Parts: sequence; structure tokens; C-alpha cells
Amino acid sequence: MPDASDVTAAVLDDMREEGAELDGLVAGLSAHEWAASTPAEGWTVAHQIAHLNWTDEVALVAATEPDAFAAEVEKALAAPETFVGEAAREAVTALTPQALLVEWRTGRARLQEALRAAPAGTKLPWYGPPMSVASMGTARLMETWAHGQDIADALGVTRRPTARLRHVARIGVRARDYAYLVRGLQPPCEQFRVELRSEDGESVVYGPEDATQRVTGPLLDFCLLVTQRAHRDDLAVEAVGADAGQWLDIAQAFAGPAGPGRPRKADL
Repeated sequence: MPDASDVTAAVLDDMREEGAELDGLVAGLSAHEWAASTPAEGWTVAHQIAHLNWTDEVALVAATEPDAFAAEVEKALAAPETFVGEAAREAVTALTPQALLVEWRTGRARLQEALRAAPAGTKLPWYGPPMSVASMGTARLMETWAHGQDIADALGVTRRPTARLRHVARIGVRARDYAYLVRGLQPPCEQFRVELRSEDGESVVYGPEDATQRVTGPLLDFCLLVTQRAHRDDLAVEAVGADAGQWLDIAQAFAGPAGPGRPRKADL
């Protein structure tokens, strides 16, 4: 079994690579492209990067000044539906796209440094339960990938799926019960079997082999589902069992209120 420090380092490597890939997508954009609307209502490409930059900044506070992070939680509790969007809008108003890009690059590097310097066993405060360094890295990777998908959709770009998607799938599976609880629903007691296949034919599997509730499909499609970047009806993810089917209708890999998801392509 790999050492915990090696696992954390590998997650942080993948987090860095996910940020670098998205950086490469936006680095050469024109002012018109930075202002392009994304599938998230009211958000441009610039808003998406501003949001990632803001989240990296608060993650850095959590990693380096955990007591000060309590103030960030208070802001979230005071305006749970709007505090994230307000932060993105303020940054887009205050910064040019190039200045925003510089800030995001600097923030990513600082967060990488802080997470790698955290002592083994560190638990970081967050907007829910405290997180390990590896979990924080996974969450940042997931969000970077998901908002990167919004940007890719806005630009009409098809991204090549990478092995890093296994992190997105894992957090989606681990967040199963949260998806129920955030909607005021009781999570199923039974564990689910999730069997996914990557673009290169490798299997990514979670849960007991003999589970009666099962989910199968392409790894990419599952990641699009749990990050709510595509409607279930437009994906090749299938469920066996009523509970598994209900989960696919509400799944979310992110913290916070239940998102509205994406409309079906047929409804656009």
C-alpha cells in the first residue's frame, strides 16, 4: 500500500497539472473570449477564473491561518446563496483578464506550496467537515476541472479526458450521502457499486462487488453528472435499482446548496 505522504504528493501533482491545463486554455484568449458567456447563468469565462482564484485564496487561508478562516465561514453563513457569486463579480470588476490570470497563477502556486508544507495528518477547516490535505487537493482539482468544463463549453472546445478524472469520480462517490442530506433526504443505508470505464478502457470501481444498487458508465460521463455539467438524459450513465436511480438525479460532488444542474440538450 502506498505511503500516505506519497498519495498526498500524487494528488497535489495532479491538482497542479489540472490547473496548468486550464491555464493553457485561457492564456491566449482575446478580450472578447474572456467575456464569453458560459453555461453558468450570468458568468463569463472571466467569472469562472475569478471564482477559482477566490477559492484558492480561501483554501490558502484555511491552510495557513485556520483561525482566520472562521471569518470566511461567517461570510458564507450570512449569505449562503450569494457569497460565492459576489466574490467572482467583484474580481471581474476590479481586474483586467490579464491581471486576473496573474493573480490566479500566483494563488495556485502559493496554495501548492502551503499544502505540500502541511505536516502529515493535518486537518484543514472548510465549509463543512475539516479536510485532509489530500482531500483538499482533490476538491480543488475537481472544481478546477468542473469550471474548466464551463469554459471549454463557452469556447466550443472539446477537452481530452485524462486519468485525473478518477479524482473527480472519487469525490462524487464519497459525496453521495451529502447529496441526499443537502436536499433534506435520508441517504440509503446500502452501499452502491459504481463501475466506470475510462477512455483507454481501464476500470474505475467503488463499492462492494455484491451490491444490488449499481451505477455503470463512462468515467467522463459520471464526472459530468456529479459536477452537474450535463443532464443525466444526455449521458451514458446507467443505474440498477431505485435508490441508485434516485442518486443519479441528485448527485453532486461539490459542497454547498443543491445546484440547478444543466438542462437537457433537447430543451435548449
